[in-house]
Amino acid sequence: MHIPTSMLNGAICPVTAAVSVLGLGVAATVAKKNENKPSAAKFAAVTALMFALQMLNYPVQNGTSGHLVGALLGVSLLGIPFAILSTAVVLAVQAVFFGDGGINALGANILNMSLLGAGLGGVVYSALKAKKINKHVSLGIAAFFSVLIGAFACSLEVGISGAVTFNKVLPAMLSVHALIGLGESLLTVAVVSVLSFYAALWQEKEPQFALGSFMLAGVAVTLSPFASGFPDGLEWVAQKLSFLEFGGFEISAMFPDYQAGFITNAAAATIFAGWAGIALVYGLTWVIGKSLEQSKIKISA
Repeated sequence: MHIPTSMLNGAICPVTAAVSVLGLGVAATVAKKNENKPSAAKFAAVTALMFALQMLNYPVQNGTSGHLVGALLGVSLLGIPFAILSTAVVLAVQAVFFGDGGINALGANILNMSLLGAGLGGVVYSALKAKKINKHVSLGIAAFFSVLIGAFACSLEVGISGAVTFNKVLPAMLSVHALIGLGESLLTVAVVSVLSFYAALWQEKEPQFALGSFMLAGVAVTLSPFASGFPDGLEWVAQKLSFLEFGGFEISAMFPDYQAGFITNAAAATIFAGWAGIALVYGLTWVIGKSLEQSKIKISA
């Protein structure tokens, strides 16, 4: 669901960028005041896991693929404000270093998958749990919702930009992303269940939990060469409806299409790029986590 630069035009780019900056500022402020923060290591490891799992595209239908966004995975393991920041870090690294989602569209992608996906999706998850609905059922429903609300916002943005009319793109996006949302729901519950079982073995000790998340990220990256090569839901809809294309600011990605260009073997190039992404995401998120740990302001009488 990463929107490329070519799909957005006009004021939608600066407007979504401004909204995203404001939303991330609010999330960082709430996270800093949170009394139950995850450690910087856990925050970074879960974010790296989200990045790695996004490399595993799975086939959906009619030559379409989807992948785990992981917004509700982050919410379940880190809490809403940290999940918002995690998703935003992943999206920023993907746009800058991998050419996945345009720089002009980064604000829109953060709005769709971070603020709406993790933020609003997290609110839905909390509301369902408050109604005493089973935790896994609540998580699955919220994960499904996070994909559909992102698809709706994406449809609105490309419609406003003039790439295609809203009344054409919305039903196409919702129909394919309903199936992708089912995958998101099942995979989110499955991954959280595995990590919860692992955490129970260590009695919720964060260093071991962070190591487990990091190891699972490594497994995902190692398996990434076997991911589906079909276009994702948004790309498939764009081809089907013949979106208009626009120009925009582009930068040369270090690992375009998740490939290390200096490695001739395609599988090895993908794995190397994936590990580089894990390192970038982990390092950046760890620094953010450490800064958020310095949260308590001492007030002298």
